[in-house]
Amino acid sequence: MKKILIASSALVVVAFAGQAQASEKIKLSVGGYMEQWAGIADQDRRESRNAFQSDTEIHFKGATTLDNGIEVGAVVELEGETSGDQVDEQYLFVNGGFGQIKLGKDDGAADDMGLIAPAVGPVGVNDGDLTNWVDAYLPDTVQTSDAKRLTYYTPSLGGFRAGVSYADSDELNTDNGTGDNVVSAGLSYEKDFDSWSLGLSAVGENKGEGNWYGLGANVGFGNFTVGGSWGHIEDDYGLSDNDTAGNESDNFDIGVSYAMDAATVSLSYAYADYGNRDTDGGASSTGEISTVDLGLAYALGAGVSWKTSVFWFDDDNDNAAFANDGYGAVTGLRLDF
Repeated sequence: MKKILIASSALVVVAFAGQAQASEKIKLSVGGYMEQWAGIADQDRRESRNAFQSDTEIHFKGATTLDNGIEVGAVVELEGETSGDQVDEQYLFVNGGFGQIKLGKDDGAADDMGLIAPAVGPVGVNDGDLTNWVDAYLPDTVQTSDAKRLTYYTPSLGGFRAGVSYADSDELNTDNGTGDNVVSAGLSYEKDFDSWSLGLSAVGENKGEGNWYGLGANVGFGNFTVGGSWGHIEDDYGLSDNDTAGNESDNFDIGVSYAMDAATVSLSYAYADYGNRDTDGGASSTGEISTVDLGLAYALGAGVSWKTSVFWFDDDNDNAAFANDGYGAVTGLRLDF
């Protein structure tokens, strides 16, 4: 793997040779988003939950084009509020006829390329914000997270595109980096036809001694989009040398959305037969959950959207004391700038 990385770096250097002086200096632009939500929830386990939630990121991005047509740029994403790293993602990218190369802290190829069911509300059912409002397991068909990594995406060829990422063990495993290195990969197909569109994805990641892998599909026709995804997590996915195996997990979601002028509505459902829940507070790592979300997004103006979710969930944790079910409603604004 090291030989491959060195060879790839050498090719990039050769491509840039003699071009840097002719291009313009990179200037960063500012963008990002702000989300502010208010909500209520009723659940059997009445643990404290804030009635207000927020998420804000400031994005700095800039690029320059060299004389040979290669584009080189940088992205830095700053968290508005966090208990962890203030900088969320930061990476450089290189675009050209060969595809795209990314180097830095970013999502893996599987996360970037994985398709899930359409959902427009602020809560969602697949790796959404359900656990901001209630105590439950969060279904997730795409498992990767930010890490310092090298990623390559091919150009789109007839709608097909492939990607692969490599990260070292110190980034995504504990126990002083004793876990294995991480490879994340994906293959997607996206194509617009005369009166309909199709999106397909097959993605996966190897971390520790195990793997996760999944499939996704979206079909658009008229104002409708229908889609879903499935993901399987092996029992030893993500384990370091000092960890013990857990249990396998299966997640899937399905949903439909309908767009009408400035408004879009969606209805989505997710199910997980999980074996990888964090056991914080005595909950079992295994169980089953079903959750439904009815979402609305309405464009009030350029970069301003009003969004609402009405949701229901039933988490049947194998430790009966931590089983939970309930429902709730969340509404608020998203600003994109």
